[in-house]
Amino acid sequence: MEGLTKRYGSVQALKDLTLDVYQGEIFGYLGPNGAGKTTTIRLLVDLIRPTAGRAAILGMDVQRDSVALHRHIGNLPGELGLWEHMTGWELVRYLGELRGGIDEKYVGDLAERLDMDMDRRVRDCSSGMKRKIGLIQALMHRPPVLILDEPTNGLDPLVQQTFYQLMREVTAEG
Repeated sequence: MEGLTKRYGSVQALKDLTLDVYQGEIFGYLGPNGAGKTTTIRLLVDLIRPTAGRAAILGMDVQRDSVALHRHIGNLPGELGLWEHMTGWELVRYLGELRGGIDEKYVGDLAERLDMDMDRRVRDCSSGMKRKIGLIQALMHRPPVLILDEPTNGLDPLVQQTFYQLMREVTAEG
């Protein structure tokens, strides 16, 4: 990111952020509420456009190459919206089709490790279970880049430990 800035009228949400994150690095982006963390993430996944500056991931411009880049990113938004009528399996299969397919065995392994019943309808899931589905969909296509906004929010301490172990594993894989 170079000089990344976002304004909403007179409100400065992000000002002149320049930052490098390197392959194999787990980067924690911390700050108080309203500091611009989620705004930065939304800029990186091209949900909103910057007022100034630029950003690139894997050498691709996040705006110009956003469609191609989305195939290489696993994203878990802070405010996760899932289709309530679908089961976990239906949801990941649908999203997987958009990304060119998924390895269902890997998804099953993730679900088992996170203790998630993927046959349950989203509407019948607790907020922690929905977060697990969100993590699974972010990881399911083994993306080279993960962008996770408050990934452990709502997860019980044991599942948080599993999440941290998963992050160590994907980091070791590059």
